[in-house]
Amino acid sequence: QKEKFEGDLKTQIKKLQRLREQIKTWISGDSVKDKQPLMDARKRIEQDMERFKVCEKETKTKAYSKDGLAAAANNDPETRAKLQARDWVESCLDSLQTQKDALEAEM
Repeated sequence: QKEKFEGDLKTQIKKLQRLREQIKTWISGDSVKDKQPLMDARKRIEQDMERFKVCEKETKTKAYSKDGLAAAANNDPETRAKLQARDWVESCLDSLQTQKDALEAEM
């Protein structure tokens, strides 16, 4: 099932690549006067290609690889809450240190 979907995605990305090349040819040619719709279409195609790239990377990541374990750890709500709390404490400490330095400079 997964292999079938990956094959379909690869087929679609190749189609997008061909369409992008065709649009590039039309943009560079003199036969089209209003090139803005072509440039917009090219931008949409490139955004879809970028989405494919991200999707492909996620599907290729093995569950027990370094990246896979890190992603799983970050998805845990408890871990996420701890990270947010730690970030808040660090920002408070930075703010206090800045205030302390300012007061020492005034003396």
